[in-house]
Amino acid sequence: MRYFRSVLPTRMHVRPKVVTSGSHMNSVEVDVEDNVNGGGASGGQEERVKLSPHATQRRNEAKILEEEPSGNAYNLFAFPSECNFSGLRFSLDLANLIKENSERILEGSPFGKYVRGHWIVLLDAAKGCTTCPPDLSKYAVDFVVISFYKLFGYPTGLGALVVQNDAARLMKKTYFSGGTVAASFADMDFVRRREGIEEHFEDGTISFLSIASIRHGFKILNSLTPSMMSRHIAALTMYVKKMLLGLRHENEANVCIIYEGHTSKLVCHESGSIVSFNLKRPDGSWFGYSEVEKLASLSGIQLRTGCFCNPGACAKYLGLSHLDLLSNLEAGHVCWDDNDIIQGKLTGAVRVSFGYMSTYEDAKKFIDFITSSFVSKPNKSENWNMLRTKSILLSNEGHERKAGYYLKSITVYPIKSCTGFSVESWPLSSTGLQHDREWLLKSLTGEILTQKKVPDMCSVSAYIDLNKGIMFVESPRCREKMEINLKADSYPGGIEEIELHAQSRYEVQYYENDVDLWFSHAVGHPCSLLRCCSSKNYSSLKKDKSRNLCRDVESRLNFANEAQFLLISEESVSDLNNRLSLIDAQKGTRGTSVKINPMRFRPNLVVYGGEPYAEDGWLNIKIGNKNFMSLGGCNRCQMINLVHQAGLVQRSNEPLATLASYRRVKGKILFGILLRYEIQDKKGMQTGSWLRVGEEIHPNSE
Repeated sequence: MRYFRSVLPTRMHVRPKVVTSGSHMNSVEVDVEDNVNGGGASGGQEERVKLSPHATQRRNEAKILEEEPSGNAYNLFAFPSECNFSGLRFSLDLANLIKENSERILEGSPFGKYVRGHWIVLLDAAKGCTTCPPDLSKYAVDFVVISFYKLFGYPTGLGALVVQNDAARLMKKTYFSGGTVAASFADMDFVRRREGIEEHFEDGTISFLSIASIRHGFKILNSLTPSMMSRHIAALTMYVKKMLLGLRHENEANVCIIYEGHTSKLVCHESGSIVSFNLKRPDGSWFGYSEVEKLASLSGIQLRTGCFCNPGACAKYLGLSHLDLLSNLEAGHVCWDDNDIIQGKLTGAVRVSFGYMSTYEDAKKFIDFITSSFVSKPNKSENWNMLRTKSILLSNEGHERKAGYYLKSITVYPIKSCTGFSVESWPLSSTGLQHDREWLLKSLTGEILTQKKVPDMCSVSAYIDLNKGIMFVESPRCREKMEINLKADSYPGGIEEIELHAQSRYEVQYYENDVDLWFSHAVGHPCSLLRCCSSKNYSSLKKDKSRNLCRDVESRLNFANEAQFLLISEESVSDLNNRLSLIDAQKGTRGTSVKINPMRFRPNLVVYGGEPYAEDGWLNIKIGNKNFMSLGGCNRCQMINLVHQAGLVQRSNEPLATLASYRRVKGKILFGILLRYEIQDKKGMQTGSWLRVGEEIHPNSE
């Protein structure tokens, strides 16, 4: 066998693929099924297996498989050894059946006329090789794709293509690049390629540092045996499946559905090392995979969620039609986002994987996490009342305040995800607080920078002097302040249109190179400063007018994620701190917890007065003579777990872990409420609209 590095092919779902050659290439997905009319119990395996084309809609009207092949045509049969969605393993005997009995297997199918050609087999073993490596002395496979990352967990992005010597001669290349030629002329159409097959296909500089680390992975595997690893992993997988399927809510409803199963026992063997599933609530509705992943990370458990780069299996197991997939796309759902449930249907699943280093303790910890976080038990109302009453009493100690609600602080964040500034009063605009989140930083690849990705952004602070018309920006990395003139025509940078949040289109202003260089140095990443000139919403996940938990699409927004304002109650923060102190006391770590400041949640408005979480029930409020509509709770993320101390950014599980224990609503961890400014004059702003600290707040909870 010869080995060489290659780009891995697209991972297939549970359906194998047939590629036939002629004047042009044809590719067809096939279903491998039991042949109920052939063979019987005494027949050979080839008589009990049949291939049939899977119905596929194509972008063009090209007719497939109508060309009559010649006897020298080459046909490729490609299939995975293990499905990376369901974990089902295909029988490697398929390779021998295609090679040795293609005429009998393909008889009566649209592929029957191709039996006169030559059949070669590609095995995608990237997933299956981790626990059940194929024995190439037993199976007539021409190409095998493997992934070192899946074998060892390191290094990423490195795989190999194992090529049978005879099949290597069939591989042709119409281009060349560095490292693959013996000689080439710059001013003449002449090239002589290197002779070795691996030299012929290894373009450019190979990842030699990563390749050097592979031997350490093989050293570990050689100390074990494939059979021992397979038995160990199978035991863990079966334990987790059994425990998940046995979970019941207090009303005896099932908690978990696992995606597995295949109609053909001849084609598919036992499951592999993964368990893909989704979780149900007591009423039969779904827990979204984003909620499961978020809570798992707080418990130190790493999961994979979504479709696992396998859209075919995802659509099959979740029962998603083409219409469903197109509707989800139009609703703004794309790969890697958090839109896990649309119109009551799941868009992905949760997957746990086990390897040779996994232990029973790992599996039990996972089951305990699922049980404590998603299985409903009889309501422990006594604990809730105890915590709530105690926190209210503690939060009012030493405070003598007037009855009612009042505005305690106003904070403006000019640059998205950077530090803002507090003021005693500030003007309102059609987008909320004037200049709030009016700027953002974009990487050279087009990615919007946030503290979740670039924690050092917290050290960049911005302040706006309205009288001077200047935004001052400071960073400990930069000796001099950056001054940005607020007049839109002060900079010659161009105007461009960008799309954010899959629902909004923005017209933005770029700045000169010296501005971008300053911010690149300030955050430690090459980036550009953009200013919002105008925005337009063009879709929404919810069409009704009810309060919802998604992005506000009815009002003008700058670069805020969800709404114009975030309001936090001081009493709610005090209640949270009391809960954190109680948890520390139960753990025996009294006095070690850090008190959470309301600014940890990056609110625009902090209010005081009343009871904790009273704001949850507000439909609308009036601050002075200004009206605001509540859009519902704010869904919190890991960003509130970032702690900034002494110029360093540290990550912890709190306060999100504690909030998750009592503030979860339909997959969201809510804290604070989102507001929209209700402008009296729809044609424009009324003059003199300012918010002032100390103004009384009149909520409407009817």
